[in-house]
Order: sequence, then structure tokens, then C-alpha cells
Amino acid sequence: MKNFVIIHGAWHTGELFEATAGPIRAQGHKVYLPTLAGNRPGQKKDEIGLEEAVQSMLDYFETERIDKAVLVGHSYAGMIITALADRIPEKIDRLVYWNAFVPNDGEAINDMVPPHYAELFDQLEEEDGTVTLPFPIWREAFINDGSMQLAMSSYAQLNPHPYKTFTDKASLSKNPVDMQLGKSYINCTEDTSMPQSLGWHPRLSEKLGLFRLLQCSGGHELCFTNPDLLAEKIIEAGQD
Repeated sequence: MKNFVIIHGAWHTGELFEATAGPIRAQGHKVYLPTLAGNRPGQKKDEIGLEEAVQSMLDYFETERIDKAVLVGHSYAGMIITALADRIPEKIDRLVYWNAFVPNDGEAINDMVPPHYAELFDQLEEEDGTVTLPFPIWREAFINDGSMQLAMSSYAQLNPHPYKTFTDKASLSKNPVDMQLGKSYINCTEDTSMPQSLGWHPRLSEKLGLFRLLQCSGGHELCFTNPDLLAEKIIEAGQD
């Protein structure tokens, strides 16, 4: 049995991965689905940056007494799992990046997206420090492999995201390539949330150094469009 800790991306919560967790639990594994600081209901989000989100996971590991974790990060959560690997490597068996950002020390998400993405985020920032993803971008670039009905129902479950987590830079004692942990990268081949010319793999995945690559068909939101396939790939990515 393994301990899978699946950390959601921007605009999401942990509960949106329940359909993915089910098949993993059915194979005898334990699955944790935390929600990061900044994506919890009722929070004052303009006070939450990357450090607060990371600290919320450090606290979660302590509260839940998690050890020997297969730590899975989706998209924005690549920032979180990299920081955790740097700070509590003794509690982690393997890192699994699923179409996720891979930061080096001093890099922010806005350093790894095309400049026009960062400009759009700047324009979308609200007075409370959050950004909300416009539905047309969600439909065409994030959940392009789903139906319109699924796009609409899933979009209704998203929440405004603290923009500071995109602009704060990672603070690491070592870069991912130098981390002495097993690493996997799951790449959904129809993911167009990043331009294909500046895609997730290999541009970001190769920053891991030695890693296991798993690929499958699907867009950025496989947790909605094909959670069973995502569960299968997470199990494969997490195996010894």
C-alpha cells in the first residue's frame, strides 16, 4: 500500500479529485486530497502567496502524520511539491508532476508561462488579489477534450485564485535536478493550456534531470474528463 497525496492546481480544491481517488483506493492505497491555502472557502485571499500555500501543506503533513508519500502535483501544484521536496524530503518517496510547473530556485509561475499569459493575468487581477479564469479559455484550452456540458459543470466548481502565488518566486536550497528523490512526469498529449510550442513536456519536465515519463491522451483537466485513466497513470507513476 502507498500513500498518495494529490495536490490540486489553481482554481481547484482537493474534493474535485474524488473521482480519481476512488480507483486508487480500490487498489488498496491511501489517498489524501488536501485543499491549499488560497483555495479554501472564506479565506482573505489577498494575504496568501506561495509561502502560505506551501506552509499549509507542511501543516497538513504534520496534522495527518503522513510519511513515505507519493506526492502528486497538478499544474500550479508543481510549485508546491517542489518546495515540499526541498523542505521535508524524508517524508516523500516520489514526486509525480502531472502537466505541472517545475521551478528552479528564484522562478515564479509567471517566469515559466509565455509573456502574454502573464499580461493577461495582470489584467484579470481583481481588487481582492485574485484571478478568475475566463470561461472561453477554460473551454478551449483547459478542457478541450470534454463536452460543453462537462465544461460548464466543472467551471462552476472552480474558485478565484490568489494571484500572488503566480508572481512569488520559489525559494529552494537545491533545484529539482539535484533532489535525490524518485521523480515522474505525466504528460497529457492534448493539453493546450500552455502553447504546444512552449509545452509542459519536454520544456519543463527535463528540468527534473532523471525522471520517469508517462504519457496519455487527454487535456489539462483529465480529473474531469477521464478520472479513471488519470488514476491509472498516477499509480504507474508512483510505483517503485
